[in-house]
Amino acid sequence: MAREVDLWTFAAAWTAGAVVLDVRESVEYRGAHVSGAHLAPLSALAAALPRVPEGRTVYVICAGGNRSQWAAGRLAAAGMDALSVAGGTRGWIGTGRPVVTGSAPGAV
Repeated sequence: MAREVDLWTFAAAWTAGAVVLDVRESVEYRGAHVSGAHLAPLSALAAALPRVPEGRTVYVICAGGNRSQWAAGRLAAAGMDALSVAGGTRGWIGTGRPVVTGSAPGAV
């Protein structure tokens, strides 16, 4: 099982400029996502691996935490410092934190 962080720990990292991968599908991402999150759909995660910044912790987020757990585990197995965000985007929204809509700032 992948390592996991709570929304408060993630929020502090996000404020400090963390690398965030959103592993939901593009239609979900366009509906609402954490600002600055890079789209890397679970269905195409392997293709995104070469573009993930090296030497930085990667925070992986999805809708609720299941897909991000799986993806963070795969990233960790590939040698990356990857953490799954517990509660996901739904939890982020539920705590009143900001989201944006529309296209990716740049897919990873």
